[in-house]
Amino acid sequence: MVTVALVGGGVWRAYDQGVFRAGEGPAYEPWKNWSDPSDGPLALVRAAILAASPHNTQPWLFKITNSSIELYVDTRRNVGALDPYLREEHIGIGCALENLMLAAAANGYAAAVTLQPGKLELGSVDPQPRLLARVQLASGKREDSELYNAIPRRHTNRSPYDLHRPVPPDFLAAVARLPGDPAEAKIFLFTAEEDRKKIAAVSSAANTLIYSDPGIRRSSEEWVRTNWSSIGEHRDGLTVDAFGLPPMADAAVKMMTPEMLRWVGSHGAQNRYLNLMLSAPLIGFIAVRDRYDRAQCLQAGRLWQRAHLLATARGLAARPCNEAVEIVDHERALGRPASHLALLNDITGDSMWQPTFVFYMGYATLPANASPRRPAQAVLL
Repeated sequence: MVTVALVGGGVWRAYDQGVFRAGEGPAYEPWKNWSDPSDGPLALVRAAILAASPHNTQPWLFKITNSSIELYVDTRRNVGALDPYLREEHIGIGCALENLMLAAAANGYAAAVTLQPGKLELGSVDPQPRLLARVQLASGKREDSELYNAIPRRHTNRSPYDLHRPVPPDFLAAVARLPGDPAEAKIFLFTAEEDRKKIAAVSSAANTLIYSDPGIRRSSEEWVRTNWSSIGEHRDGLTVDAFGLPPMADAAVKMMTPEMLRWVGSHGAQNRYLNLMLSAPLIGFIAVRDRYDRAQCLQAGRLWQRAHLLATARGLAARPCNEAVEIVDHERALGRPASHLALLNDITGDSMWQPTFVFYMGYATLPANASPRRPAQAVLL
């Protein structure tokens, strides 16, 4: 009787935690029903909501007419002390804008975008949506692209990568020449072992330092969805299925209580984050002239989305690893010396370019799972 009860309880908890339902249900439908030209401008929004965003906060809102789409940021959907200037939140809006522009061309629109100027300020959370970009739509020629077609397959891959499979030279060249505003955004690519070790060491140390702050840890954990019901309710945030774990470990973690998860997180393998970064044969920076310029944040987001879509189209995986820049925000917000800014400048060798986004790419050892999404109708004004 006891064995039956335990097994039965375990099966019920496994079902309740979504062990058997990775990537299924209404929270994942936007990935499947994302492209329908008969939707008119709404089709562009369906593509936009599949973009990357920090902790999958999805901070975007859209206002649609027959001839335009306005893109707003909902600053309330933030990760708290981890992003004190909402810099990463604005980068996420840039990612959505890039998907929207790719979808506009693929759906036969000639689109012209105007970015709203402004500076990011500390603690600038506003109860009202804030306009960031206006896209004018006119009739145009349909222009399909490998980036547009990769939109429903682009997922952040947090599994270890295969260091023994180098990134092809033609892919490196394609990333280096991705279109953007050369006066405001630039990509730095690092494949040499010495450079990657230096970046990974800075990032790993920053990760440890950042998450030693209880306020940052709490605000980050608020966006982690550890059970099936919370995924269905919120349709956002980070899920266990997106942690990049092998199937058995993924199932085991889902069975844990929040208290167990916190314990495992604090007693994990030493240098795990460092080793994950070093498993990737390519680490990159996206840099801007002013990381606290609102429009330049959007430009950086557009560039990251393009790079990630290109990687997806060419069979590579990608993951952000932004702690080295987040610690720059943290030091600035607390009025501390900019020690980590100096470390980043030393890596690029050019203090005129300010890294605002760090990522790595390569061939993953495990496939990436989709993240939950709010439906297009939920983000319309």
